[in-house]
Amino acid sequence: MNRVSFFIDGFNLYHALDSNPAYHKYKWLDFDKLVRCYLTKKDELTDIFYFTAYVTWDPPKLTRHKLFVQALRTRNVQIIFGKFKRRDKFCTLCKKTYSTFEEKQTDVNIAISLFKNAMENKFDRAIIVSGDSDLIPSIEAIKSTFPSKQIGVVIPIGRKSESLKNVCDFHMKMKEKHLISSLFPDEIDLGNGIKLIGPASWK
Repeated sequence: MNRVSFFIDGFNLYHALDSNPAYHKYKWLDFDKLVRCYLTKKDELTDIFYFTAYVTWDPPKLTRHKLFVQALRTRNVQIIFGKFKRRDKFCTLCKKTYSTFEEKQTDVNIAISLFKNAMENKFDRAIIVSGDSDLIPSIEAIKSTFPSKQIGVVIPIGRKSESLKNVCDFHMKMKEKHLISSLFPDEIDLGNGIKLIGPASWK
């Protein structure tokens, strides 16, 4: 059996779904169900890591995100948080500087987790769910340091990343049928009368 671990780039996947209104209904996504779409009978699922960060300045989004994280934890998904950093940018059209937020640490956190789990021999195959080419140096480093381990990638729906696919041992495409079969139920019963209800705006 191949021991397989998944490393999910949360914002890359989220923006792939958010950029197409037809995919908004798939945001309430059960990652345990999703990753099993990419396993064979010879594979054994070992770990699912989800890399993300809270948008603390947007209360409605923060509430939905925390609810989603709570749902994922019921499926034994391991959450690894980065953070957003305020950054000033210059607009070439209006010639003014404006303040915005950029997500930081995800690439580094994925790289560290890949190395740590490879060193501890936790997987035979690592599958990254992302279309971010910034991960290429990390993948190349893992492949050269641990040549017996395979690194694959699942490109989020609606995205392309030929450069990322080219450095991996194998690649798979996320299809709508995978999303349809991988949703949480509208209500998740936690017991003792407590239920998690999927955000109405994600339906």
